[in-house]
Amino acid sequence: MKYRLEIMRQKDSTSEPYLQCIDYETDDCNTAVSTALSQINNNGNYKDINGNIVSHISWECSCLQKKCGACAMVINSKPRLACDTKLSECNINGVVKIEPLKKFPVVSDLTVDRSIMFENLKAINAWLSSEYRSDDKTNNTAYISSRCLQCGCCLEVCPNFYAGSEFFGTSVLAPMSRVITLSENEDLKAASKLYKKNYYSGCGKSLACKDVCPAKIDVDDLLVNSNAAAVWRIGFGKKKR
Repeated sequence: MKYRLEIMRQKDSTSEPYLQCIDYETDDCNTAVSTALSQINNNGNYKDINGNIVSHISWECSCLQKKCGACAMVINSKPRLACDTKLSECNINGVVKIEPLKKFPVVSDLTVDRSIMFENLKAINAWLSSEYRSDDKTNNTAYISSRCLQCGCCLEVCPNFYAGSEFFGTSVLAPMSRVITLSENEDLKAASKLYKKNYYSGCGKSLACKDVCPAKIDVDDLLVNSNAAAVWRIGFGKKKR
């Protein structure tokens, strides 16, 4: 099988991006985008369709097992994990276009700076400050929340998120839902205030994030539980149920 990889290249953050087209062949129908990128880099002699040697393609990876979220990128206009995307399932007439995530500053090629996500987690204190008592309901929420990879795919498709805004996007929903569900008293009030300011008030409920989540997190369920605990029951201008 032969694929034409159209890879968006950019030497650094100040350089102009350009598209480099590479013909890539494989006999394995299960070959992932991550495998193709690794083989091109490891070969060192790949040439593009114009006969130019392909310089090292910058991209991030770690586990390559759909557990870390490092290899998130845009593949044929959809944010996906390179390790979890087969060339055979995403090609359009033999073409696979690979681009960096667009909601974050480009560092080089397919590598982007996602530090804003982790700064946002610090800003909302996305951790428990005291012990908690668990039950079946809180354990289930904690389990669902723990599956978030912090990959950024949800932010890529979110119509309301942009770096630097007060709306932090769904990447904070998973950790915050765990904090809200497990916290009590003053800790719950503090967490709820941040949740309303940095998530609830800005979310338009388009749920585009749910469709692209590599971990298949049930965003609806997290929203219902978090809103119930942080908004409706606490108050903040709403009547308690």
